[in-house]
Amino acid sequence: MALQVLLVDDHQMFLEGLETLLQRNNTYYVVGKALDGLEAIDFIEKNKVDIVVTDINMPNMSGTELTKQIKEKWPELKVLVLSMYNDREIILDILMAEADGYILKNSGKQELLKALAHISNGGTYYSNEVIEIISENFADEKKSDGTIKKLTTREGEILKLVCQELSTPEIAEKLCISHFTVETHRKNILRKTHTKTIVGLIKYAISNGIA
Repeated sequence: MALQVLLVDDHQMFLEGLETLLQRNNTYYVVGKALDGLEAIDFIEKNKVDIVVTDINMPNMSGTELTKQIKEKWPELKVLVLSMYNDREIILDILMAEADGYILKNSGKQELLKALAHISNGGTYYSNEVIEIISENFADEKKSDGTIKKLTTREGEILKLVCQELSTPEIAEKLCISHFTVETHRKNILRKTHTKTIVGLIKYAISNGIA
């Protein structure tokens, strides 16, 4: 059975184009369209929805507030943000609102379908461009406020570098340690922070004062 998708955007033409694109794929069925967050909440209360694809800047209720309310009332409902905004603070607000994914409107059809597939299977999907924007201010010299007590000093260093999207070999070279040591630290960081992905690690870093 096709997944029920609600599209939310204040531009009617964009909604119709997105609906046409998704209707060509048998995996998804556009069950409804809304022009702002309030309309979306009203629709969700009355209809079965599996995934909400929403813009951010809309009248009456923004996509950020919509995401927060959805995750409070219907935590199992998936939210993919599709927006033109590539501002770090806006993206961080969406990240902390627990959106399942974020891609930019200049993304292609295949990335949209990839994002939908990831989140519909219980994962998260933040495009590479979005991850780069989030991570760009994770300076290695920036000090923690001391709240990440679970992590050792070395693990804290590696967490910052992971959030900058450095690979295991790059981290090993930067810290003058072996690849095996980096992988061991990465596993310990994931275990201690109860996270599974770079998005989870970034959220942890933000919450603990090192973003």
